[in-house]
Amino acid sequence: MAVLVVTYNNEHDVPILIESLRQETRDQTIKVIVADNSPTRSTLLALAPCDDILVFRTGGNLGYAGGINAATRRAGAADAFLVLNPDMRLQPGAVRAMREKMAASGAGAVVPLLVDDDGSIYPSLRREPSITRAFGDALLGSKLPGRPGWLSEMDYDADSYRQSHTVDWATGAALLIRADIVGLVGEWDERYFLYSEETDYLRRIRAAGATVWFEPRARMRHSRGGSGTSPMLDALMAVNKIRYVRKFNSSHYAAAFHSAVLLSAFLRSPLPGRSQVFLSVLRRKGWDRLPRMQRTVELEIKAESIPPGAVIIPAHNEAAVIRRTLAALAGPIASGAVEVVVACNCCTDATADVARSFPGVRVVELPQASKTGALNAGDREATRWPRLYLDADIVLPLGALCATLASLSDSNGVLCARPSFRYDTHGASWPVRAYYRARNRLPQASESMWGAGVYGLNLKGHERLAEFPDVTSDDCYIDRLYGPAEKVVIRCEPVEVRTPRSTGALLATLRRVYRGNSELHGPAGSHTAVTLRELAKSVRGPASAVDASCYVVFALAGRIPFRRGRRRWERDETSRR
Repeated sequence: MAVLVVTYNNEHDVPILIESLRQETRDQTIKVIVADNSPTRSTLLALAPCDDILVFRTGGNLGYAGGINAATRRAGAADAFLVLNPDMRLQPGAVRAMREKMAASGAGAVVPLLVDDDGSIYPSLRREPSITRAFGDALLGSKLPGRPGWLSEMDYDADSYRQSHTVDWATGAALLIRADIVGLVGEWDERYFLYSEETDYLRRIRAAGATVWFEPRARMRHSRGGSGTSPMLDALMAVNKIRYVRKFNSSHYAAAFHSAVLLSAFLRSPLPGRSQVFLSVLRRKGWDRLPRMQRTVELEIKAESIPPGAVIIPAHNEAAVIRRTLAALAGPIASGAVEVVVACNCCTDATADVARSFPGVRVVELPQASKTGALNAGDREATRWPRLYLDADIVLPLGALCATLASLSDSNGVLCARPSFRYDTHGASWPVRAYYRARNRLPQASESMWGAGVYGLNLKGHERLAEFPDVTSDDCYIDRLYGPAEKVVIRCEPVEVRTPRSTGALLATLRRVYRGNSELHGPAGSHTAVTLRELAKSVRGPASAVDASCYVVFALAGRIPFRRGRRRWERDETSRR
């Protein structure tokens, strides 16, 4: 059996799925193929220890259908194909139960029973979309779950989840497909990108004369949300329902169905983020601006093409995270082009030992706890230019490393540079995610040198610096040291910045940030006024207004000292677990 998994920034989820799949290999043969649509290599790094699975980058964000098709082509011959979301957790015997049902019933496809994280049954079974069901769902939503089947696409009947039976379709989070059916039906329709692709595929299975069976003995836990949520994705879900009905029905039928979906979006438009869904369904011209397949040309970076330079990593008790940071730099170190210096300052854990375990990494140990002291020690040890200064908990993709070093090697007047970055809020509380959504909309986040956990200087730029002063925010100091024409943000494969996971951790981090800003800027009045104006401009609806409000609350609370007296370094531990 071939297991097909499509990932998009699922480095936290997919290793747990792989571990649950290993339990299924005790009495059957499984080959696992992971098609990664992610913009960074974080998922590949997370699966690097798993040398018994095939992991490959698809060359862009091909969507769920495109990823399945790419994985199927890599899988080769198999008796059956099991499609799984990366946030699934298989309970013992789930795969065996699905295969037994397929053998006994001759089913073309089998779907399992899905349970939520709290153990409750998720209503994953669906009926074929119709006009009456669309109007029923528009007016009643999840209310009156016992209503007739012709008034609801979702099957809420508890009895349906207790016994095995044929179904029209089910959510595509877990789906076992017979090998001959895969050849007969053909590829998944990539025009859907995300949502309704399983509706389309299972309809084609039924049209081919095969059946789709539900098997409750096969239980899987679905954390849900592995694809993320946003108003744009909600709009895509609504629009793809219309696209599906248009594909298989007359224009008059599709128009009536469109009206039902539009009514549903209108009734829910007062809810946060739902007005965008209504406008997207209403305006046909805007459908092409919804998320869709994006292919990227990924050039293979050969060892001889890696620009020369140095990476200096200040580290204070980073044994939990520095291994993944250095693993991402193993290739550049082996090429001989890049030297890496880890400056351990007052480490009482195994940080230095972990760093020394990587061939080519030089380790400097300092008795005092000082990040800027570690940066200066790294400068004294390093011999090459340009130099990147990298936080120990940041994974630097190869593309970002090469692009940043190359930008600092050119004689274009650039003295300081950093790669682009994105926030990883996986596992963070709702207020924390809201804060970072608002922060991400501010121009400062994409224009300044701070925030990415990495920046670089060439020799000329470093001559102006001389050495790092004893400040709390070294990246803010660097940002102030160079003019707009002397620093640049490189548009490349982004660095992932793991945010605090709890409100307390975020507040502690903000206290350190604001203290550092006050050291550099003095009174914060004018800077705060600029931030407030930018924040007000970023508000585009109720959802962004809520995010902006959370940002203001955190910003105010972060300026209240937690302890007076001796200065302390408030470090976020929640993102290092």
